[in-house]
Amino acid sequence: MKVVILGGGESGVGAAILAKTKGLEVFLSDKGEIKENYKQILLENDIEFEEKNHNEERILAADWVIKSPGVPKKAEMVQKIKAKGIRLSSEIEFGAEFTNAKIIAITGSNGKTTTTSLIYHILKNDNLNVGLGGNIGKSFALQVAQENYDYYALEVSSFQLDDIQKFRPYISLLLNLSPDHLDQYNYNYEEYALAKFRIAENQENDNYFIYNKDDEMSQKLLQELDLRVKQIPFSMKEKLEEGGYTEEEKIVVKLHDEFSMKIEDLSLMGTHNVANSLAASIASKLLNISNESIRNSLMTFQAVEHRLEGVAEINGVKFINDSKATNVNATYYALESMKTPTVWIVGGTDKGNDYTEIEDLVKRKVKAIICLGLDNTKIIDFFKDKKQIIIDTSSMEDAVKAAKSIAEKGDTVLLSPCCASFDLFNSYEHRGQLFKEEVLKNN
Repeated sequence: MKVVILGGGESGVGAAILAKTKGLEVFLSDKGEIKENYKQILLENDIEFEEKNHNEERILAADWVIKSPGVPKKAEMVQKIKAKGIRLSSEIEFGAEFTNAKIIAITGSNGKTTTTSLIYHILKNDNLNVGLGGNIGKSFALQVAQENYDYYALEVSSFQLDDIQKFRPYISLLLNLSPDHLDQYNYNYEEYALAKFRIAENQENDNYFIYNKDDEMSQKLLQELDLRVKQIPFSMKEKLEEGGYTEEEKIVVKLHDEFSMKIEDLSLMGTHNVANSLAASIASKLLNISNESIRNSLMTFQAVEHRLEGVAEINGVKFINDSKATNVNATYYALESMKTPTVWIVGGTDKGNDYTEIEDLVKRKVKAIICLGLDNTKIIDFFKDKKQIIIDTSSMEDAVKAAKSIAEKGDTVLLSPCCASFDLFNSYEHRGQLFKEEVLKNN
């Protein structure tokens, strides 16, 4: 079988190694430049590749093409592959074909990384043999090639789900839905939401689908879709006969038995993380992990880097790094979880943001806005009549300096940008890292 991999990053190189391990004829093609470390891995494993080019003839002679999530589905080469009827899969589809491990797959517009990491932490803490992959950490396909895990916690994006055929997780989770990446879905929210729901389309009645009962779009599509999987809801608003909910400052999960713990004992801060903890607890109960073990893990889990990550407390001021908040909805959750007057650092590459969603929270919780970006006009125009202190900066150093000069004892400085990072930084990780460095400078 001839396998062609499109994209020479983490997921593409991992898929190439898995293909080689399984004795398939493999060729990797990247239209851009392949990073030196990945090139080295391909050479060491004797995998043929090309960069800065797509050899159309060779690609279209494939039996199976594995597409990295970073390759746009509207790309010309992708269209040609589809037109020719060649099987086109994502790395998660490819990896899943070669493992019998139980897969717990997590998707949603926000909270995926945190919830995936939390489920991985719970399973590992219970001494289960588990791998972490998908949109996070090491390539899933690479782990299938080199490890022998019994379970995988996989963070799965809509782009990965666009290219599945048989992918069937044992447990799937859809945490929430809000408009994101709409430029890839014809600016149609329902089309994007349906891509997320593909996580459950191949599941059968011996599998489980955990979903958010408070989410309007999820509720709407569940009534329209014909899913065979066993559905288990969680809610922050109502008590459920089966599933997870909150009651009297506790989280409660009712399945074959009952699990509960105080919200104040959860290690993660913020209302959205109560929902994430509920979803993770349901998945854990379905895997027969004991109440005591789940409770212990929920108390000891450390927040994901760049996601409401506590950086330091300096002179009574808390500094929180939420650089991963690249859309308005993610920042909504961050602001909602603030308990003290907040100096908010916001800005970057705008993805068509509508700030009305957070207007009320900003009025109530934010004492000053520090804009950080090459062009902050949209943010300034929106908030200028709503907040007295708005400062315009175009470097992390200036933004943190301004925040430190305004924040007083008992305040919080929150980096939660609402925007992509590419105007001033390489990535949201780079942005978060620089924030941490500037906060800790001269202390």
